[in-house]
Parts: sequence; C-alpha cells; structure tokens
Amino acid sequence: MSKILVSPIAYNENVKLEKVITRYLGSPAKGFTDYLVMDDCSDDGTTEMIASYANMGVKTLRHEKRSGVGAAIRTVIRFAQKNNYDVLVIMAGNDKDDPNQIPLLVSPIVDQGYDFVQGSRYKGANGIGGDMPFYRKLATRLHPFLMSLITGVKVTDTTNGFRAFKVSILKDSRIDLDQEWLDKYELEPYLLFKTLKYGYKFTEAPVTKIYPPKKLGYTKMKPFSGWWSILRPLIYLGLGIKK
Repeated sequence: MSKILVSPIAYNENVKLEKVITRYLGSPAKGFTDYLVMDDCSDDGTTEMIASYANMGVKTLRHEKRSGVGAAIRTVIRFAQKNNYDVLVIMAGNDKDDPNQIPLLVSPIVDQGYDFVQGSRYKGANGIGGDMPFYRKLATRLHPFLMSLITGVKVTDTTNGFRAFKVSILKDSRIDLDQEWLDKYELEPYLLFKTLKYGYKFTEAPVTKIYPPKKLGYTKMKPFSGWWSILRPLIYLGLGIKK
C-alpha cells in the first residue's frame, strides 16, 4: 500500500483551518492517509489551535518566520521525502477544498499509475461553490489557457492548489525547487509546468472549490503582485529565463 500524506497550507487561518481539520477527521481519507498541517508562522492563534488536535493524529510543522506558500510547500515536500511518503496531497488551509474528495486525487496515482493529478473546478460536475469573484473567474481561465499553450498539454485548471503527486518525481534533477524566486506563489505553477513539459503521466480530477462569504475573505493573494507571482513561471520557463 502507498504511504500518503495530506497537507493543508495555512497562515493566520484560525477559524477556517479548524473547519479544514475537523472535516478531514470526519472524512474517508483519514483511514488511509497521514495528516500534516503546515503553519507559515501564524500569529492569530492558529498555531495553538492546531496543537489542540495533536492527540487526534494531526501533525504540524511551523516556520519561525513567514516565508510564503511556496516555501511552505517546499518544507512539506522535504518532510515527505525524509519520511518516505509515496504520495503527497496539497490542499488549502482556508476551507475551500473538500477533504471528502481526496480519494479523487489519490486513486489515479495509486490505482492507475499517474504521477500528478491536478484538481479542477472546471472539469466534471463538482464545480464552484459560493460566490467566486469575477476577476478570479477571468484569471483562473486565462492561466490554464496560457499553460496549455506553452506546454502543449491541455489543462483546465492550473491555479487550484488542491492536487496530488508522487513524491518520487522530485528526484528529477531538472525540477529545482530550491530557488528563492519560488518562495511565494510561483512554486505551484512551476511544479505543474515541469510535470507537463517533461512528460510525466498527468490527469485532472473534478473537484469543488468552495468560496466563503466575502466578509470572511476570499484569499490572502493580492490582485496584482499575487497574480504576477503565478504568471511569471510561465514567462520565465517558456522563454528559458529560469530553469
């Protein structure tokens, strides 16, 4: 059997993250995965809240200074490599992803030999829940169009952080995660781009993206700098500026 790690990434998501954890603990995935919450130096009580679930099998890692989502995912990847996990599932720490759908991401890897499974809100009937902002509707359509154009592989959703992949693909020396420019939002599209470009066995799985009420906050991503962060890997890698 494959050894599988599920990891939500969080910074100052005290209320939302507790829902993430409790939903996971009540999901089928709890029976066949391990759970590690990656805390990127929260200071709003998130750290203490995570610790309160330690006796329920919830592991955690914490950065001592805020480093960015890319750096947080890199830390989780190194943990997975060190502890001999076969599959890593990354999901949001802000309660936008449904832990009941983790098997949809894991099954193609374990049962069909895929290397990378991207969750897609635009594939199948699951779709989008809640009120997705209009500008995000545009951006989340444009990015996969550009990714597909540059890599030559059709993808419907490239900015969805809900995904699973074999840890072993990170042994490929052409995939260099230890670059400072990947510390923020760049690492996720970088890894997807490399996976597609180097011919790893790839598929998408239909998942739901749940947008909370506006008063709770959609995201911590800033409209301009954040979107430049996820766009520039396509430009840098497509033009050969970065490796």
